[in-house]
Amino acid sequence: MSSLDISVFANKLPAAWESRVISRVGSAAIKILRMDGQALPEEVHGYTEVLLVLDGVLHLESEGRALAIGAGELFEARLGVPHRVLAGSHGNLVIIDQD
Repeated sequence: MSSLDISVFANKLPAAWESRVISRVGSAAIKILRMDGQALPEEVHGYTEVLLVLDGVLHLESEGRALAIGAGELFEARLGVPHRVLAGSHGNLVIIDQD
């Protein structure tokens, strides 16, 4: 793959919140997903996960704080730290993790 319009790709995904791997760099997976406003349950990973908002906003709760991550911003969900998506998150999101 030489070029990919990530927002167009995300908008064509069949379901929101179901990520697709679009590339790999070393052991890291680069994924894309579409957010649709619904909240998701808390999760904890055995690796660090980077969440980069392409457009829209990602509402998160982590370590007791509510956060709004906007377009062009990223959030680092550190290994072992619980986080959850809050209602109202919408747009397209890139996830970089250890898949």
